[in-house]
Amino acid sequence: MAQKATIFKAEISISDMDRNYYQDHNLTVARHPSETDERMMLRIVAFIQNAHEFLTFSKGLSDDEEPDLWQKDYSDVIELWIELGQPSEQRIKKGCNQSQKMMIYSYADNSFNQWWSKEGNKLSQRSNLSVVTLPAELAGELSGLTERNMQIQVTIQDGQMWLNINNHNIEVSSTLVA
Repeated sequence: MAQKATIFKAEISISDMDRNYYQDHNLTVARHPSETDERMMLRIVAFIQNAHEFLTFSKGLSDDEEPDLWQKDYSDVIELWIELGQPSEQRIKKGCNQSQKMMIYSYADNSFNQWWSKEGNKLSQRSNLSVVTLPAELAGELSGLTERNMQIQVTIQDGQMWLNINNHNIEVSSTLVA
């Protein structure tokens, strides 16, 4: 019998001074049985950094045709395609071709460094692609704060993010690689 997704609830209050975006979001996040807490929390961070009323989680791991997150306009045009980790060249090509902008979020660990040294030159040539890394040690910190019901307050200013997850504070520095 196949395992079912585990459901997480996150009440997120975002104050993004860089984009003048101030909004509350009540998210229901389905964690696929093969997904880790680290990856699920990376999805939430990617959501926070790109928060918009039309940004949604897709079927992700359950469907290879969809990204982890995407933002579509009223006419179903994909404005933003977000992938996590180190997607294949075909996946990146698909995301860049089907959307106005594609973003990749990854933890800056050894596997990312190997992937980037192999793929970086080709990826840097794509004008609608951005690659963002987060410190590898952040994965463990975020994983340790994962709960089925989370209250997250976020402040973003001058490219720096501060998260308060269930009364635990974390400073998040991201690096735009490409």
